[in-house]
Amino acid sequence: MTYNIHAGIGSDGSYDLDRIADIIEASEADVIGLQEVDKNWGYRSNFDDQLQRLAEKLDMHAFMAPIYNQDPIFEGEPRRKYGVAVLSKYPIINADNRHITRLSTQGTDPIPAPAPGFAETVINAKGAIFSFYVTHLDYRGDPYVREAQVEDMLTIMPENDNVILTGDMNASPDAPELDPLFNRFNDGWTESGEGIGYTYSASSPSQRIDYILTSEGMRTSNARVIDTLASDHLPVVMDVTLKRGNGR
Repeated sequence: MTYNIHAGIGSDGSYDLDRIADIIEASEADVIGLQEVDKNWGYRSNFDDQLQRLAEKLDMHAFMAPIYNQDPIFEGEPRRKYGVAVLSKYPIINADNRHITRLSTQGTDPIPAPAPGFAETVINAKGAIFSFYVTHLDYRGDPYVREAQVEDMLTIMPENDNVILTGDMNASPDAPELDPLFNRFNDGWTESGEGIGYTYSASSPSQRIDYILTSEGMRTSNARVIDTLASDHLPVVMDVTLKRGNGR
C-alpha cells in the first residue's frame, strides 16, 4: 500500500488516526509506505507519535524518515518530526533516511538543497529480501524540484530485481519529470489496475499522483484504490510477487 495520510486529518477536517489504522487493517496490506506522518509535531495531531500508535495497533514493524526534525515547542518535550514512514508485517532488516533535493516549506527564503525524507528499507518477507522505498515529491507547479528529486532517487536505488518505490509524486503519469522513473520501473497501476485510478482528492478524485512502482523482476496484480475519506488522498493497494533466490 501507499497512503498519504494527511497527518490523520480526514476530508471532513477531523483528526482521527484510528480511521487510518482501520483502513490499513481492512486492506490486509503487508507493507505500507506512508506520507505526511507526524511525530510529536503539533496541535493538529495532538502531538501524537503517529507511527508508534499505528505500529502498535496494527502489530507491525515501523521506520520513520523525517523530512523535518525541529526543536519542541515546549522545553523538555520530544523533538517535532514530520515525514514519510514504513509499516511492515515482516522484519525490517535495514533502514536509512536518505537525502534528496528539497525546497523547504519551513524556511523564510529556501533554496533547493539536499535534505532527508527519502525512506530506504530492506525487508525480509519469509526469505524473499527486497528494497522498499517511500517518497513524497515536491508539490509545486514548476517541476524543476521534482526533476532533481527523481534524479536523486534513481541514483540511490539499486538496479536489481526486488525494488519497490511507493509515494505521493505530486505529478500525473504523463508528467515528463516522471519519465525516468517509468523507464526503470513498472507502474503497478498500469500493469494491473482497472480504470483511471485517481487518488486525489479523496472527496472528488481527479488526479492520479500516488504510485507503487516495481522493478522489472517483479509482477503486480489486483491493483485497487480504496474509497475512503479518512485522508485527503486515497490509498493504493496491490499484490506484488517477489523473487526468492533464483526462483519465485
